[in-house]
Amino acid sequence: MSNVVGLSAQTRVERGRRVNKGRKEGLVPAVLYGKGIESISLWVSAIDVKRFLKKSGESTILELKIDEKDNRNALISDIQKDPVTSSYRHLDFHQVNMKEEIETEVELVFIGESEAVKALGGVLVKSINKVMVKCLPANLPSHIDVDISALKTFEDHITVKELNIAKGVEVELEDEVIIALVTPPRTEDELSGLDTKVDADVTKVAGVVKESDTKPAEEKDKKDQKSGK
Repeated sequence: MSNVVGLSAQTRVERGRRVNKGRKEGLVPAVLYGKGIESISLWVSAIDVKRFLKKSGESTILELKIDEKDNRNALISDIQKDPVTSSYRHLDFHQVNMKEEIETEVELVFIGESEAVKALGGVLVKSINKVMVKCLPANLPSHIDVDISALKTFEDHITVKELNIAKGVEVELEDEVIIALVTPPRTEDELSGLDTKVDADVTKVAGVVKESDTKPAEEKDKKDQKSGK
């Protein structure tokens, strides 16, 4: 239970456009739902949400303190943001039973320094940024570190089985799935090839005709229109 972080919330009766007033006051409309419970409409502080996400991330069990009297353990299951201002528009909380296993995504955090990047000029390639895990809520990690210092050559790669996973946490991916590797830098020939413009003859593609092939017919149509045909 030491992993649980508190977040205050108030019950909300406003619906539809009426929630805009609350948004202007720094509140975010939210809803709490879960197995066997009645959903609850809520208000949470935008500042508190921002602080929580910055410190703990999405993959952290939180204790919603509703009206300072009703405490519920939950996960943030969805975040909606304004596409222009990036302000929070709506949050979905999923209530969890601390005695039942849950399945959720956990972010991968890449740490360390790769010799293949630093000394050999390679390019770090991350094939995945999140993994689905299964565990009891109390064992849920806020993130999983991926130490890229293991990537010393272009032949090295990091797979799922090499992740440092805490006891009681199961990653729902095959062990041999590659998470990260380093590719060699492009050669001068490859770079110059990117600058070379290739003019493809699209008229060779089925269904495409040359512009010149259409002109006689177009000109004939125009002449016919002028002559009244």
